[in-house]
Amino acid sequence: MLTPICKQLGLGFPIFAFSHCRDVVVAVSKAGGIGIYGGALSSAEQVEIDIRWIEEQLKDLPYGVDLMLPKKYVETKESEIQAHLPEQHRRFLDGIMERYGVPELSSEGGDVGGLLGDAKFTPEQNAAILNVMFKYNPKIFVSALGTPPADVIERCHAKGMLVGALAGKAKHAINHKKAGVDVIIAASIEAGGHTGELGSMVLIPEVVDAVAPTPVLAAGGIGRGRQMVAAMALGAQGVWCGSVWLTSTESDVLPLVKEKLLAAESDQTSRSRCFTGKHARFLKTAWTEEWDNPESPDPLHVPMHTALIGDSIKRISAAVASGKTDAEHGAGALISTPVGQIVGRMNCEVSSREIVREMVEEFAGTVMNLSTLFDEE
Repeated sequence: MLTPICKQLGLGFPIFAFSHCRDVVVAVSKAGGIGIYGGALSSAEQVEIDIRWIEEQLKDLPYGVDLMLPKKYVETKESEIQAHLPEQHRRFLDGIMERYGVPELSSEGGDVGGLLGDAKFTPEQNAAILNVMFKYNPKIFVSALGTPPADVIERCHAKGMLVGALAGKAKHAINHKKAGVDVIIAASIEAGGHTGELGSMVLIPEVVDAVAPTPVLAAGGIGRGRQMVAAMALGAQGVWCGSVWLTSTESDVLPLVKEKLLAAESDQTSRSRCFTGKHARFLKTAWTEEWDNPESPDPLHVPMHTALIGDSIKRISAAVASGKTDAEHGAGALISTPVGQIVGRMNCEVSSREIVREMVEEFAGTVMNLSTLFDEE
C-alpha cells in the first residue's frame, strides 16, 4: 500500500482524512494515515490554538492543513457586506426562523458557533489563517476550492511543504498542475462538501490521465477498503476521505447531528448552494429543502451568502445544542452538515483508528480476492 505519495509524506497507509475536528486529525495520523485539518470554519486565533495542539500531540508525525481559496469573490469589503445583503433574502430567512420556531440567541447560551463557525470565506480571513499556518510545520497544504495563488504555492515550497488542490473536472486539475500544485484530489459528485458534477468512475481516470505523472488522490463517497481498491485501480495513489469521520467517536458534531447521520440512507443528501453559495453536498434536511424550493430566492455568491445565513445557523445550532428539540421538529429539522453519499454506510459509531484499521483490512482482503478471481483453473 506504500504508493509514492505515501513514501514522500512518510505515511503507513494512503488514507488522507479531512476533518474540521483536530481530534480526528491526530487520531488518523497516529493510525498511519494523515489527518488534514480543515481551517476554513475557524478564526485565525482558533486555527493557531488547534495547530499548536496538533503538533504537540503528533510530534514528528505528518499532518496537513486545508482552506478554501476561491478565485471569485463578490468585490465587497468585509466591513460592508451586511449593508449589501438583499432585503428579500433577509425576509426569507426571518420566515424560516419563525416557521420552525427557532429562538433568538441567548447571551447566556455559551459559544455555539454552528456549522459555519467563524467562517467568512473572505480574502482577509484566508490571509490571516495562512500566516498562522506558515508559523508551523504541516507536511501538505490543500486548497479545497480553487487553485492556490502563486505566492501561497511559493511559500509552501520554500518550507518544504507539498501543495494539493481539489478538482471536479480534468481542466481544473490541469490548471492546478500548471500553477505548480504537487497533488491533485479528484473530487467526484458523491463527495460531501464542495464537489463537482462527475461520478468517480469517469472523473478519476480522466484526472489521472490529464496530469500524469502528478499524483492523484480520489475523493467522493469513499470510506471502505473496497472503494480504496477501486480508486487505486483507476490510477489514484490514495484516497481523500471526509464524511466517514463525522460519526467517529472523536467527531465533535452535535449529538443530534450524529444521530441523524447514523440513521441516514445514501440517498438522503442534497447538492445545494444553500450554505456557502457554491454547490456542496449536505445532509438533506428542512434547511436544504427550503432553499432548493423553486419559489425561494437564489443563494448569494461567496462570501455574501455565508454572511447572510451566519446568525441563523448559530441560532439553529444553539437551539439543537440545548437538547430541547428532536430531529423532526424546529431547529432539529433544519440542522444539517456536509456529508457525502457514503453516509448510508456510516451507521456505527467507532473510533477513527478503528475506521482506518477496517479500511486497510478490507483493502487487503479485496486485493487477495481479486487475485484468486483471476487465477487460471
